[in-house]
Amino acid sequence: MHEWALAEAIIYTVTEIAEREQLKEVSRVDVKVGELQQVDLETIKFALAQLKRGKLKNTEFRIETIKARLKCRICEHAWNFDKNELDQEVAEAIHFVPEVAHSFIKCPKCGAQDFEFVEGRRMYIESVSGVR
Repeated sequence: MHEWALAEAIIYTVTEIAEREQLKEVSRVDVKVGELQQVDLETIKFALAQLKRGKLKNTEFRIETIKARLKCRICEHAWNFDKNELDQEVAEAIHFVPEVAHSFIKCPKCGAQDFEFVEGRRMYIESVSGVR
């Protein structure tokens, strides 16, 4: 499961931030997950709970899903995209090779397949709070 690898990466990164910021303890970490990442949130929460130790042993991990938002490069129309509109195989293909999205998704205004992902495509640590 790639959720465990993602959780390990979060723990590693937060630990590095805590060291750099000279935090004695990390109290909270806010993580944003794009809905097109297809991350099982319960699994990643469980993995984070199992992996946290040291300065992170009491850390609260807040994970928020960011809805997908796309913008047409032709007419500049921006729209919210619902991943539930995709067939499961297509959603999985987009997850592993995002560029294939242009084969399956069209701008609802002009029908062009030339668009960019504005939000909902990545996973990142938004903030780290702690005690010095």
